[in-house]
Amino acid sequence: MLWVEQPVGVGYTQGVPNITNEIELSQEFAGFYKQFATTFGLENRKVYLTGESYAGYYVPYIADEFIKQEDDVYFNLAGIAINDPILGDSTLAQQVTVVPYLDYWANVFSLNASFTSAIHERADQCNYTSYYNTYLSFPPPPAPFPVLPDPFASDSEYPTCDLFDAVYTAAQAVNPCFNIYHILDTCPFLWNQLGIVNQGDYQPPGAQVYFNRTDVQAAINAPVGTNWMQCTDKNVFGGATNNQSLSDRSLGPAADGTLTRVIEATNNTIIGAGNLDFLLPTNGTLMALQNITWNGQQGFQAYPATEFYTPYHPEYNDGALAGAGYLGLWGSERGLTFYQVQLAGHELPEYAPGAAYRVMELLLGRIKSFGDAGDFTTQEGNFTGTTPIYKPARAQRALH
Repeated sequence: MLWVEQPVGVGYTQGVPNITNEIELSQEFAGFYKQFATTFGLENRKVYLTGESYAGYYVPYIADEFIKQEDDVYFNLAGIAINDPILGDSTLAQQVTVVPYLDYWANVFSLNASFTSAIHERADQCNYTSYYNTYLSFPPPPAPFPVLPDPFASDSEYPTCDLFDAVYTAAQAVNPCFNIYHILDTCPFLWNQLGIVNQGDYQPPGAQVYFNRTDVQAAINAPVGTNWMQCTDKNVFGGATNNQSLSDRSLGPAADGTLTRVIEATNNTIIGAGNLDFLLPTNGTLMALQNITWNGQQGFQAYPATEFYTPYHPEYNDGALAGAGYLGLWGSERGLTFYQVQLAGHELPEYAPGAAYRVMELLLGRIKSFGDAGDFTTQEGNFTGTTPIYKPARAQRALH
């Protein structure tokens, strides 16, 4: 397994960012990967690409570049998997879906009746309610779906149709530690060894980000002295002139045919979402998929509603527990599998590692579907927790 920090400008990467779009990014990545494979003798391997969040852009564009290379020695793409991705129009992904999301999790948000009534009225006025009810359907109405106005295109400091930020602000008033990545979080903010991500995150006095420890950097052969950040403060799409006003100029891969080409080339594309993710709600991702055509038909013809099974696995390491049983829903049509995990947030593998591991097994062809009710395919040998470090707490207490 190869973990890659990219594009240039993030993490431990070296060099100066010089790109402005995903095409340039994918070409740089392909050049890096070919050199890496040559250096470490990794030619003639099947390659699977995975990612999360903005990797909804990165992974399909990189996969498309691998396909264009027509070179199975270095770029034999066998499948992709992305979770909680941004695939296209952010208005569709966030604004249209935010009020239905609020309704679904109303007991978690606990917002008052006057705000709830007002936000529903604004959703109606902005055409979000009718849009949601019309286009999140199975099978979908004919594409392309109409493009909604950008709520930030107006000069108003508080755009009327920016409902996402309205709900976010209200949620923070009720729960000051509201986490857009995992809505069940409450105060206090937890300290993360990887550092601050959200506004208001807590960092204890004198604490050091794990990947900024010089001993860690030396141990993993990273450039010692690098100021590593989870989310870089550099503009990685500023181009050769480092124009700070620029941003990624590419359309979402669901909007320009990129994702379609990848699905049809691999017939092994897996896209998923954690239902506790407020930043990129599950139905925003589904709506983006309903707006594209692949392998002869548009969207999913039926709602992905088969139960997602994650194997039970005896495990007594309290530092790394993973849920088991039926954890969500899934469906697969014409080479694309979509799944959702009910109790996972934006960082799905963090919150539901067992389900995420099952995704890897499906991607690699070890299981036929998320409906398979057998054990993990790697579940053999001493996995039951009988070694001293994994003894059940009850057994340890009995010894005393």
